Amino acid sequence: MYRNVIKRVIDWVLSLCAIVVLSPLLAILALCVKFSSPGPVLFCQKRVGKGKTYFQIYKFRSMRTDTPKDMPTHLLENPDAFITPIGRFLRKTSLDELPQLFNIFKGEMSIVGPRPALWNQDDLIAERDKYGANDCVPGLTGYAQIHGRDELPIPKKAALDGYYVQHLSFGLDVKIFFGTIRSVLHHEGIVEGKQP
Repeated sequence: MYRNVIKRVIDWVLSLCAIVVLSPLLAILALCVKFSSPGPVLFCQKRVGKGKTYFQIYKFRSMRTDTPKDMPTHLLENPDAFITPIGRFLRKTSLDELPQLFNIFKGEMSIVGPRPALWNQDDLIAERDKYGANDCVPGLTGYAQIHGRDELPIPKKAALDGYYVQHLSFGLDVKIFFGTIRSVLHHEGIVEGKQP
């Protein structure tokens, strides 16, 4: 009941409330992005949703418009060369993710679930298939995000996503939600650029 009905109702209500309450902040951030560098306010990217269908994820644009579009930032040779001045702040605080509230409102994402893979992340998608993690609605945050985020190797990340799918419950969602707040406040697990 929770997995199939209640979770979606909670997502819809909380995303709607967050959009209304945070609308002044969203407007301010949009203006900061618009006037800090040339290009659109929002960055849209093709991601993998439930059942390996595709959707467009929304983020505040934190990088220049000439940045390679379909490559995870932590795999770029020199991401600092592409990040805008306001983008550095947005990424450090995870405020660039706020537009995903609209993805949640539309039902393309959940507040908690496996982070949606890029359409071309074949290795991650294949690993998630082993655990049934591609059959779950992707989330704004997930179990892997509170256990290492970008620092995790793909097999470990997929295994954590699988654990979430197998143990999905209201209690686990609450634990992940508050664990995410702690991780964001401590800037844990964020990696920019290829690692040695």
